Order: sequence, then C-alpha cells, then structure tokens
Amino acid sequence: MKLEFTRPQVMGILNVTPDSFSDGGRFLRRVSALEHARRLIDEGADILDIGGESTRPGAEPVPLEEELKRTIPLIESIRGFSDIPISIDSSKPEVMRAAAEAGADLINDVWALRRPGALEAAVETGLPVCLMHMRGEPGSMQQNPQYDDVVSEVRDFLLQRAEVAQQAGIPRSRILLDPGFGFGKNLEQNLQLFRALDRFKATGYPLLVGISRKSMIGGITGRPVEQRLAGSIAFAVLAAQAGSDVIRVHDVAETRDALAIVQAVEDQPQDTPS
Repeated sequence: MKLEFTRPQVMGILNVTPDSFSDGGRFLRRVSALEHARRLIDEGADILDIGGESTRPGAEPVPLEEELKRTIPLIESIRGFSDIPISIDSSKPEVMRAAAEAGADLINDVWALRRPGALEAAVETGLPVCLMHMRGEPGSMQQNPQYDDVVSEVRDFLLQRAEVAQQAGIPRSRILLDPGFGFGKNLEQNLQLFRALDRFKATGYPLLVGISRKSMIGGITGRPVEQRLAGSIAFAVLAAQAGSDVIRVHDVAETRDALAIVQAVEDQPQDTPS
C-alpha cells in the first residue's frame, strides 16, 4: 500500500468486538462482519480498518488468542473477494504479523508501536504504519487528562515516535500520523487539536483523522452516539478541508457524498482559450 493521496481516503470502520462504543457486538459473528465489509466496500470505502479489541474509554484488554480469532479469519475471507486495502487496528505484535500474512496492508496502532515487540513486528512486516497519540491507556485515559500545550505535546510525541520508527527501519514514506481525538483528551483539548490540523499537516507526514460518532460530538450537540451522523459528517468535511489524507468513519456512503460535494465546489475549471 503506497501512501500517495490525491484526495482524502475514506477508511471504513469494522469493529469485531462486543464492546466498541458505537457498534460493539453488531459484527462479532463472522457472517455479519463479512456482510458489513461488503456493504462498506459497496458504499465506496477506500480502506477497511479491522479491529478485534475495543479501545473505547474504560475498555478491558482482550487476550491474544481471542483477538487473533476475531480478526485473522475475517481478513482472509475478505481477501477471497476483494483487494481493497485492509488496515489492522491492533497493538499486539503477534496480531500484526498474522494480519500481514493474511493480507493486511496497513498497521493502525493506537499505542504508536510502544508495546513490547510491536516496533520490531511492524518492521518485519514491511507494512506502512499509522502512529496515534494516546495519553495513558484505554482503561483510564479519560480521567482528567492534563496538558500544558496539547497541540505541541501531541505533535512532538508523534514526531518522536515517527523518528523512532524510521531509526528501526520503517521508511518515512510508510508512516502516517493520527492526533488521537478522544484518546486522553477532553472536549476543549480535542477542539484545540482540530483547529491545529494544519500544524500536523505541516510535518509532511500523511494525516489520519478519526472523530466519527465520538463523545466530542456528543459534548457539542448533546446527541447520543446513534444520533451523531450530522456531527460526524461536519467534522469529516472540515478535516478534509484542513488537508487530512485519511478520514476514519462508520458512515462511509454519507461521508463519501459529503466529500464529493465539497470537491465539486472547490474544483476550479481550467481556463480555456477564447
């Protein structure tokens, strides 16, 4: 998978978990997961992001064998009918290796390859990686997160992890950065990060943004998770206009339509000789 983006890529979320904040339990059965994968592809997803362990606030760790059982056969099955790029949303080195062997194209790690053995596993696979910022760990990350300067601290962390990855053998051209909206940040901190997306884009690394249905939308609108489509679309459009390269969403068709409208309006026709 080459990280060359001529337009924002829509990453469709496929959580094979019982406890994810938005769709937990809906796609835990293989048949349901495959049906949803086909639906996301038909709706125009550019990438599928498959995760077998919830990272919502308060989430409990999942045993290795269970995460492997949830994700690897699903990747293999999708590879039987589609060549769509697949991202494995995992922090475990064993899952990274197995996913790569099954046909995954990208490692999406909320721990930014800080777990023991994760960096080495990512290097071995040769896959591109997405490095995300998270303050603390999922079980406690939302318990009063504190920053002196959230934008600078998150940016510096991501640049440091990118440098570590490169020193380990992952080329710069195979690294994406994700500010980690909702991962150890309160509403105002999330908004400060979003307003500063240009500073993350200025690093020269491709930028992944994931805000779909998250609590920051609920904090602004007062809507429960199942009523956050409009807020998710608004953030997706704003993220695209700020230069984000990958937008991670639950609602692929609606996001693609919104981005297509924006692109059509922003496209400038070429001047033609009179």
